Amino acid sequence: MTTVNVYLTFNGNCEEAFNFYKSVFGGEFPYLGRFKDMPAEEGKTMTGKDGERIMHVSLPISKETMLMGSDTGGEWAASYSLGNNFSISITTDSKDEADRLFNGLVAGGMITMPLNKTFWGDYFGMFTDKFGVSWMVSFNEAQQKK
Repeated sequence: MTTVNVYLTFNGNCEEAFNFYKSVFGGEFPYLGRFKDMPAEEGKTMTGKDGERIMHVSLPISKETMLMGSDTGGEWAASYSLGNNFSISITTDSKDEADRLFNGLVAGGMITMPLNKTFWGDYFGMFTDKFGVSWMVSFNEAQQKK
């Protein structure tokens, strides 16, 4: 089975963001590595602050999906843009779960479209969380009855 996973890039607050996401989704990090854990490269030095940044973290959301992320820094930081023009789409099995995830993740963020019944039949909403990540939450009652 093919799955779609999202990889998020942060500029120094990846650990804070993933602890927040973990507080909403639950679960544990099967891996959290810092740049200081990487093998040293000849001729390259890493400051203490950069060494503490997240090299990679993953958070299982279900058996099929995983949220992954890292901090950027050094030569990669120049191309970093908050949000990078993407959205994460969540489709739920119930209206209650759509409400729970929407309300949990939007804490400290900004709603761009409140959860509501749409003309295409979904219960749908959009927001940007407090870390600048765009999200869409959807529940389609008709598809659940099949």
